[in-house]
Amino acid sequence: MSLKILHVLGARPNFMKAAPVIRALGRRNDLHQTFIHTGQHYDANMSDVFFQQLGMPEPDVNLEVGSGSHARQTAEVMSRFEPVVLEYQPDLVLVYGDVNSTMAAALVCAKLLIPVGHVEAGLRSFDRTMPEEINRLLTDQVAELLFTPSADGDENLLREGVAAEKIRFVGNVMIDTLVRLLPVAEESTIMTDLGLGAQGYGLVTLHRPSNVDDPAMLAAIMQALHDISRDLPLVFPVHPRTRQRLEKATIQRSTSHVHLVDPLGYIDFLALQRHAMLLITDSGGIQEETTFLGVPCLTVRENTERPITATLGTNTLVGQDMHRLRTEVRRILVGDRKRGQVPPLWDGHAAERIAEAMLRWNGQSAQIF
Repeated sequence: MSLKILHVLGARPNFMKAAPVIRALGRRNDLHQTFIHTGQHYDANMSDVFFQQLGMPEPDVNLEVGSGSHARQTAEVMSRFEPVVLEYQPDLVLVYGDVNSTMAAALVCAKLLIPVGHVEAGLRSFDRTMPEEINRLLTDQVAELLFTPSADGDENLLREGVAAEKIRFVGNVMIDTLVRLLPVAEESTIMTDLGLGAQGYGLVTLHRPSNVDDPAMLAAIMQALHDISRDLPLVFPVHPRTRQRLEKATIQRSTSHVHLVDPLGYIDFLALQRHAMLLITDSGGIQEETTFLGVPCLTVRENTERPITATLGTNTLVGQDMHRLRTEVRRILVGDRKRGQVPPLWDGHAAERIAEAMLRWNGQSAQIF
């Protein structure tokens, strides 16, 4: 009998994780896949373009949840998802990452006794003031299969009492997408369009509430970016949340060295990452991508759920210390940069390992390649 798998995605980092898994499972003719988009990210620049560039199928169902407080968004996903999962009756529901949609769908399935697989399980920042940390903790406690991207994920889960037989160390599925699309990104014209040369610019992304919701903190970050841009031009694709905060705080200063641009599709952003001198970010996924690409990353956060990017990779946590941010940029500019190395199993084949583990769990032949 065909194995019925239901994928639940809500935000664009989920799409980058799910695309290779959907592709790997699609090589089997004894599987049926259904794709549910919760609509947590509803902006076309943040969602639709990713479907196109990642070669993903159109969603079978879009719950159209939209934005809202954490409680409202989570509740909307749960109430709209429950009748869908009851209709489709999947054998396994796959959830991805740490967004509200992930935790909401996992809780619905747990109460309906439908097994859940969590892709990117076990990551911990140990900071429970972060909503994503709560989502990670709760999802991992109710999941049946936990697919970890790095060895520290296994250690975290075992320490929290998760049974060892539920844990699968498979590697980083986001790197699968990067490896597949890097040759395509090399054909992007974004650098020419923006008048940039290789390693002649820095790339910036900011969206976390701790950085953009506090007007004083946002102003301090923007001042630091303007100071840095005197030595290194910066390209800043502005997340809708961040643009809203910038406009509200009237911080948008006119300068030729910090270039605020609209959100970019995955291909163009990957091209910019590949050739940047450095990244300044508060994104988790970018810490991973820059580690694989060997590009220095300065993370404007006090902690990270991806510590391997700092201990083994190219990532440096600068917290909200803008003096340290400026100092670390200067070090990179004079050639004192972290070289790092690629962590184990970040090899472009994590999705195949996920698919094989799912099939073995279901008692089927696990040949994917």
